[in-house]
Amino acid sequence: MQLAQLNIGRLVADTDDPVVQPFMRALDRINAVAEAHEGFVCRLQDDAGNATSFKLDQDPRRIPNLSVWTDLGPLQDFMYRTEHVDFLRRRREWFEPLGREHLVLWWVEDGHRPSLDEALDRLAHLEEHGPGPGAFTFRRSFDADGEPIERAAADRS
Repeated sequence: MQLAQLNIGRLVADTDDPVVQPFMRALDRINAVAEAHEGFVCRLQDDAGNATSFKLDQDPRRIPNLSVWTDLGPLQDFMYRTEHVDFLRRRREWFEPLGREHLVLWWVEDGHRPSLDEALDRLAHLEEHGPGPGAFTFRRSFDADGEPIERAAADRS
């Protein structure tokens, strides 16, 4: 099994606005860090190499990030122990608070590449039912067998 993740955000301005240009200019670099990271499998991308052109609805400022990893540990390591963490710290400069779930994790069969629609269904499931083996969060995670992962163990991953 492999771990899929979707997170969505709503930019504070259109992608060509100077306010979000530091984020937009960093996408290729951060995506390259992810792709080179141990445990990375794949990510949703368009012809330009990122996912900002994929539309979730009529709002062009809502953008997705969908990727697949070998396990929870490598994803957490990439997010919190690489250059990516600097962009997490600055997210309020570029993204509006959503006031709802914006990240979902779930297990997929090796080789399965989830579609954006599948990922959005998982996010909707998480919002409706809360974390469980089929759709969960970093705070309340489940292993590939559907068993809860202790928070301390998840933090050490």
